[in-house]
Amino acid sequence: MQITLDDLVFDVDVAGPADGEPVLLLHGFPHNKESWTETAPLLHEAGLRTVAPDQRGYSPGARPTDVAAYRLPHLAADALGILDALGITTAHVVGHDWGAAVAWWLAAKHPARVRTLTALAIPHLDAYQHAYRVDEEQQHSSEYVEFLVSQGAADHFLADDAAQLHTWFTQAGEGVLTDAQIARYIATHTRPGTLDAALNWYRANDLLGDDLGFGPVGVPTTFVYSRTDTAVSELAVKRTEEYVTGPYRLVTLEETSHWQPQQDPGTVAAEILGRVRAHTA
Repeated sequence: MQITLDDLVFDVDVAGPADGEPVLLLHGFPHNKESWTETAPLLHEAGLRTVAPDQRGYSPGARPTDVAAYRLPHLAADALGILDALGITTAHVVGHDWGAAVAWWLAAKHPARVRTLTALAIPHLDAYQHAYRVDEEQQHSSEYVEFLVSQGAADHFLADDAAQLHTWFTQAGEGVLTDAQIARYIATHTRPGTLDAALNWYRANDLLGDDLGFGPVGVPTTFVYSRTDTAVSELAVKRTEEYVTGPYRLVTLEETSHWQPQQDPGTVAAEILGRVRAHTA
């Protein structure tokens, strides 16, 4: 379905029992709402209703040209607007990668709208930014961010039939994602304007500089971390707990890569369900 918010039109998948607990699924980079193709059916089987949008820049009808339009408050406002359009007052919020950043923001800044938070791969960004300032491991792990905000990053990824974009999905190890999974994301990001708009998330939100100022999160929270994920340091993971004042659970996956919803949907779904059930028990 499509949902219109002012002059932006979002493509949104809504599925599962109409009376199920609502779960907002926020994808990361460089993915789209198909991030949840493997996970969402498991949630539906458990009685949950899922809402999975192609977020700002990923939906062709929601692609502002101004970089500042991709600041986190705008991304969070999109998520809340989609819930409003569906008549959903509060939801369990799940995010992966950049979607996790939006989910953390919602939980910190709009806690009355967030029943629970399940963040995948990316820690609380105050913890991440602290680690970047003091930790050589995180500084090394964040070098890719500097490239993504550089001029020509989109052209680099899309050259030679998107060869480098394909490499992005396989750098964690051959076979981590299936050929079909990789193909669906490459198909999305090779459409005119998509990848450049997706990179605006990095350009608009300075992960390595300005204090993004998320602040404490008081909602019940689960953070799912992959030890083999080269984007996040152990210090950033450890410090995340300090920024969560509500019930908190850290789940460490020893072999799963950064691409958790695709590679290990069973565990991801189980952790979402565990957090939801703990809240509703």
